[in-house]
Amino acid sequence: QVQLVESGGGLVQAGGSLRLSCAASGRSFNNNAMGWFRQAPGKEREFVATINWSGLGTFYAEDSKGRFTISRDNAKNTVYLQMNSLKFEDTAVYYCAAARRTEYSAYFRDYIYWGQGTQVTVSS
Repeated sequence: QVQLVESGGGLVQAGGSLRLSCAASGRSFNNNAMGWFRQAPGKEREFVATINWSGLGTFYAEDSKGRFTISRDNAKNTVYLQMNSLKFEDTAVYYCAAARRTEYSAYFRDYIYWGQGTQVTVSS
């Protein structure tokens, strides 16, 4: 059974940092691009960051640039999202996803496996 399990969410003050992890099991995703998305209450799910299969290519949503860093450890089948300078507006459930392709993508349609999400709450 393929699973993506996110962890590392929690409550943090504005300006603080969190590091999310996404551990994959059931199969290797070393040849798949991975992504992070988020969904705030009352809003649609939106793209946050993505990384290609090797980890050498990344792409960020405009609001994530300069604050968030996506990375991966293929030996551990794990993807990370380092979030710094957090803002109240970053409050959301954060989802990890695995793409059907090797190169990164910001599009939902390219993702075939999704985790259950981890809550990030930023207090102002």
